Amino acid sequence: MSRAALNLPRLAWRYLWARPMGTALNLLLLSLGLAAIGFVVLVSEQLERGLTRDLAGIDLVVGAKGSPMQILLAGVFHLDQSTGNIPLATVAQLRAQPLVAQAVPISLGDSFRGSRIVGTTPAYLELQALTIAQGQRWTAPMQAVLGAEVARTAGLTPGDRFHGTHGLASGGEAHEHAYEVTGVLAPTGGVVDRLILTDLASVWEAHAAHGHGAHEDHEDHKGQEGQEGHEAHEAHEDREVSMVLVRYRSPLAAVMLPRWVNAQAGLQASVPALETARLLSMVGVGVDVLRGFGGVLLLAAALSVLVALLHAVRERQGDLAMLRMLGATPARVAGLIALESLMLAALATVLALGLAHALTGALGAVLAQQQSVRISGMWWSPWEALVPALALGLALLAAAWPAWRGYRLDVTELLQTPR
Repeated sequence: MSRAALNLPRLAWRYLWARPMGTALNLLLLSLGLAAIGFVVLVSEQLERGLTRDLAGIDLVVGAKGSPMQILLAGVFHLDQSTGNIPLATVAQLRAQPLVAQAVPISLGDSFRGSRIVGTTPAYLELQALTIAQGQRWTAPMQAVLGAEVARTAGLTPGDRFHGTHGLASGGEAHEHAYEVTGVLAPTGGVVDRLILTDLASVWEAHAAHGHGAHEDHEDHKGQEGQEGHEAHEAHEDREVSMVLVRYRSPLAAVMLPRWVNAQAGLQASVPALETARLLSMVGVGVDVLRGFGGVLLLAAALSVLVALLHAVRERQGDLAMLRMLGATPARVAGLIALESLMLAALATVLALGLAHALTGALGAVLAQQQSVRISGMWWSPWEALVPALALGLALLAAAWPAWRGYRLDVTELLQTPR
């Protein structure tokens, strides 16, 4: 009995590959189904965490009249064009509201090698809880702080200069005035890593040559630092910004402030909590389809393994009877059949996890080229434990009936049956 017990894993492995084509097909079906589940887990978790990270501190986005979803995508995730500009005086109006704790303006419209240049105030660093890893923040117009990924891909360090281009896509007309890099942000893993932050006046000055605003003398501004210097921008009533990022002072603002904003001429409120729920629901349709596809493949794989094991029990009745004569108990015979299924599940789990991470990495590479959401194939989620657990459950379920058939084999009857 001991010898038979010791040889069970080797015997199960040989039985598994006795029919290589059938085993390969079952392995493929099971691996693809598990990989689809793993891919959904990896992508959905990274998307949700990314959304939560990028929205930290932002309760409301105020922009020009248009789609609230477009305002959110453009102002927070920087994946779309803004709906237009709003008067700079809107910032002062929002800051005067007792329900507003912080209102940070941003101006969009320029880029550098596909990375967006965002005109704002130093309060943006506080709102997003950003820290500077190298150099310092900007203190005058035409100075810029780079996101970690921008600095890495462009090879820029504090003291270097670059020319922004008009428009949010690469290949636009280059601006005459160059930006000076004053600092590089610490990596966040979020959208800020792909941004270039500068002063609001930088955007106005860069656009002045293109007729988008009057050129102003910044000599007085260069001697000012901190929030007081940026308040000077708001004295120009003809100035415009793209959007305003707002942080609430109290929960009551979530009810009253969006309604107040929407009642103002030309203004549109975008509530991130509502819009991200809509966004995830739209993305969820594709996730559900992929999850359903994986479920169908897993069901097909389980049925295929079940049929294969049933055929194997029928074909190997003589071998199983010989094992019984050598001292193997009925439980060990049943265990041999279950072990064959478990080995297939283990192989499928390894292949599925590798394939899921490879597909996630490929999707992340495509999105990175489009300056979109960051997704990494090196991400490991605790929910990936569902993959081996699911494989184990399917293996045991598929092997249950064949193992029971093997357990109930009558050795005496088999030996008396002419072959």
